[in-house]
This record gives sequence, C-alpha cells and structure tokens, in this order.
Amino acid sequence: MEQRVIKIAAIFMVLFMAVTCVVLFYLPGFHEKMVAAQEQTMSQEDAGMHMDMVEIGSTDGAAEEEITFSQQLRITLPDGVTQEQVSIQDQYVTQTVDIMFPGAGTDYLYHSPIIGRSDHIDNLTFESEGGQGVIEITLDKVFEVQPTFLDGYLYLDFIPLHDIYDKVVVIDAGHGGNMPGATIGGQCEKDIDLAIVLQLKQIFEENPDSRIGVYYTRVDDTNPSFEDRVGLANKSDADLFISVHNNSTVSGKTSSVNGTAVMYDELKEDNGHGTKELAQICVDEVSGALGSRNRGIINGNEIYIIRNSEVPVALIEVGFMTNATELQNLSSPEYQRQTAQGIYNAIMRAFQEGF
Repeated sequence: MEQRVIKIAAIFMVLFMAVTCVVLFYLPGFHEKMVAAQEQTMSQEDAGMHMDMVEIGSTDGAAEEEITFSQQLRITLPDGVTQEQVSIQDQYVTQTVDIMFPGAGTDYLYHSPIIGRSDHIDNLTFESEGGQGVIEITLDKVFEVQPTFLDGYLYLDFIPLHDIYDKVVVIDAGHGGNMPGATIGGQCEKDIDLAIVLQLKQIFEENPDSRIGVYYTRVDDTNPSFEDRVGLANKSDADLFISVHNNSTVSGKTSSVNGTAVMYDELKEDNGHGTKELAQICVDEVSGALGSRNRGIINGNEIYIIRNSEVPVALIEVGFMTNATELQNLSSPEYQRQTAQGIYNAIMRAFQEGF
C-alpha cells in the first residue's frame, strides 16, 4: 500500500515539474502580450481624451501638423480655386454646413487633409462628382458660419447665435410640401401659413434690429419634419418659438365658428416668462391687429412641437378656414400682412416684458 502511495506521489511530482517548465518557458511572452494589451488600452483612452482635435485625411506619411491657427477648421483649397468659386450653405434647420468647390477629385482628402478642432462637430463627410467637391459638416447646435480665406486655405469658425444677437426667435410656417393641412374651397392651409410668415419676414427686414436674430423653419413649399422644426428652436437656444397655423372645424364643413386662438403647453410650469404668458401675448396682439374674435389660449401639450419645445412656444391659429368670411380674409395679402404685424407686435412685446 505504501509503495502505491509513493508511486502516485512521484507521478504528481513529475507532472508538477513538467507544468512548471512549460509556464516558465512561455511566461515572458505572456507578460509581453499583457503589457502590449495594456498599452493599447491606454493608447485608445488617450485618443478618446484628445477628440477635441481632428485631422481628416492623410499627410502622406508626414508627422501630424501642429494646429497654430485660431479658427476651428482649416480646409485646403485645390490649386487655383478662388474665394468666388467656393459656396458655403449654412442649413440651420438640419444644423449642416455644405461647402462646395471645384477641382476636388476622389483623392482630395488624401492629399489635403482637413485639420482643426472637432468642438461641436458631430459628423463630416466628403463627396466628389465630376471634379466638384462637397464637404458636409453636421453640427450639434445652430451656429453662424464665419469663413476666412487666406493663402489657399479656407478657415471656418462656428459662432453661437447669442454671441451675435441679444435675442433669437424661430418662426415656423405650419405644414408644407405634401402636407397641405386643411384644404377648403381650393385653398391649402400650408400656403396661407407660409404667406403670413413671408409677410412677417418682410416686416423684420423693413425694421432691422441687429440685436434680434430671426430664423425660419421654411420659406418655401417644403415640409421639415416635426423634429427639425422644434429642433431649430431648441438647438439655437431661441428665446421664442412661434408657429403659424390656421384652424378648421372637425367636420371640415362651412361653419359660423371663427376667431383667433393660441395653443401652449399647459404641463410646463409657468414662471412668469413661459409658454402660457407668451400664448396670451400672442392671442391678444394678433386678434387685436385683425379685429378678430379672441378665443383665448388653449391646451396644446398633445402637439409634438409644443410638447418637445425647450423654449417658450406659442402655436397661433389665426382664423377658421371653414368660416367663409375668415377664409376670404385669410386669402387676402392685406389680411396676411395685418396678421404678420400682429405677430411682430407680439414678439416685440414679449421681449419688452423680459422673455
């Protein structure tokens, strides 16, 4: 029995020695792999910490260029391209900036990297077709783009709106495109809404005030998404968000029901400078300018752009298209101008009262 135990112990001893030799043989390589993995993790973390710097493209093996300019981005223009040949479009509603210029092939970024800081940049793409290059930059908020052309480069700065204006207002013409809204007697609500907003735009242009920035969700027959409409207000940190609509009866039939009403978010706390007070100002000023029946303010939290607005919002129902007299008025440029004046008065009053 003792001899069996001794034999078993000897076998275990031999196996232990063999395993020890194998571990000692591979341990240095295992340690190196662990160190390499740790270094790689540290490198990835370090890269994440420096995402405020961006270099898009290749410098053909050259060392990363130090950013010595004060602007946020520097774009190398193709040889011979002048400032007059560069088009910059700031799409406020979608927070995208499109830069178009000739002389850029598919390998443009390989030889001419975009260098700068990625603050406020969510995405950047480049496309080339027929030698025409298009750089699209998607931003996280609404900015005014400030371009500078110097020595073959285009430098870009993205300026927050409140660095330029004391007050910012966003105006929304309801419906548009393939969403006509109420259609009564051959008249589409989308067209009346837009006509009023264009009259309002003209009033602002006739009464320029450098302290006020005015932005529009649409100025043509397009249909921005609800998300884009309210997103323009939220991402511009607007002081006011005004949406222009017109009413109709549920049945859509001609009725004697008439007058002006304004919707607001009844679930948001009103601190004296909120959506409820703004709605009251709007209904008083617009109905006063038109001489229409003041139907007061009504609950509107079920409306997407009202519910999701992070800034004071008022949705103005100017009149009833199902009322023959009001429809005739709403179709008149003179009445549309009066409506726009009432909205302008409401905006100016709201700012005077501390919005």
